[in-house]
Amino acid sequence: MTKLTPVLSASWDQADSFTIEGYKRNGGYKSVAKALDMDPDAIIQMVKDSGLRGRGGAGFPTGMKWGFIPQGDNKEHYLVVNADESEPGTCKDTPLLLANPHVLVEGVIIASYAIRANHAFIYIRGEVTHVVRRVQQAIEDAYKAGLLGKNILGKGFDLELVLHVGAGAYICGEETALLDSLEGFRGQPRLRPPFPAIAGLYARPTVVNNVESIASVPSIIDKGAEWFASMGTEKSKGYTLYSLSGHVNNPGQFEAPLGITLRELIDLAGGIRTGHRLKFWTPGGSSTPMFTDEHLDVPLDYEGVAAAGSMLGTKALQIFDETTCVVRAVLRWTEFYKHESCGKCTPCREGTWWLVQALKNLENGEGTPADLDKLLDLCDNIMGRSFCALADGAASPIISSLKYFRQEYLDHLSNGGCPFDPHASTLFASSEAGAR
Repeated sequence: MTKLTPVLSASWDQADSFTIEGYKRNGGYKSVAKALDMDPDAIIQMVKDSGLRGRGGAGFPTGMKWGFIPQGDNKEHYLVVNADESEPGTCKDTPLLLANPHVLVEGVIIASYAIRANHAFIYIRGEVTHVVRRVQQAIEDAYKAGLLGKNILGKGFDLELVLHVGAGAYICGEETALLDSLEGFRGQPRLRPPFPAIAGLYARPTVVNNVESIASVPSIIDKGAEWFASMGTEKSKGYTLYSLSGHVNNPGQFEAPLGITLRELIDLAGGIRTGHRLKFWTPGGSSTPMFTDEHLDVPLDYEGVAAAGSMLGTKALQIFDETTCVVRAVLRWTEFYKHESCGKCTPCREGTWWLVQALKNLENGEGTPADLDKLLDLCDNIMGRSFCALADGAASPIISSLKYFRQEYLDHLSNGGCPFDPHASTLFASSEAGAR
């Protein structure tokens, strides 16, 4: 257990961790008072020195993103927090907001002050109604405590914070589609440049950050950049939340330094489902190329995972044992991307539809081995050819599954259908029960 570094999750087991009283008891809102006495540029530099990288998937340096905002331009600046968590397997921001919403509010105040923004928005997924209510209550309590609104803590800084509830579109997790949705338009990715730092929300300079990125800021202000940078690896600094789901005995959130391995995390999670062995897993959600049991000791940081051929992404570690049909799992993911494609780009809109048709045929044992090459050709024709990364995310699990499990696809063809017993795996039990 010494491998864990509970910071964001340190108070999750307390009954009142989500209240402003509980948060203050644990040292909450001390960092705001400290930050408002600092020069905004000094805060940006501290975040740069800490090595904090965006926790939403891309891993872009947070302080550098803040530094892109032009100063002295006489324009309104905006901070937007992306809480539209919807990547299959990703489940870190929702429990964070449920158990400790005030750490996000405090981070929003500090970040807004640093980029000279007087308006901030939290864009949250509409399906998580209980979390929406909790975050809204935290915002109201912060207003009552004088931590939001006019002249915060008497320091002369004003900030209005708005919680915007989305309508459940996966595409709105992409930052420019999120901005269009905030403006009242259909959520579709924008062509870039211009980038949000120059022309974002309402065509004004805007910073868009993930929940975990902003929630990590108060601890950096409180304990210093060197403290944060002392954790993690050379280029991937700090602590982060790893989400383990699937075939482990104790799934959940594990807050650990970047660079921990899946082998270590599985040990912390009580091991693979009793009596079974690891078959394949995703390092960053279903849109990242899958790994196998050969990758148990890959350092789970941005560079280590990339060097092994995948992406760290949102650190959504989906674990599958040998009872799982990889073809069926990939089909289910691809059906999701087909459904969630916004339709703006022809390669994505049409390509994801054709990918589903091809995978359905293979799952049913129909076709020939040549169809595997046709499937890869389809992936090649949609990857890198759309406004956002949705098409790439749809193709990645297909390409990686054919790399590691090509024989399993061929077994479907020779068997005339899926050779796996659908009742042996717990992976799709709930959906099958619903279908029955």
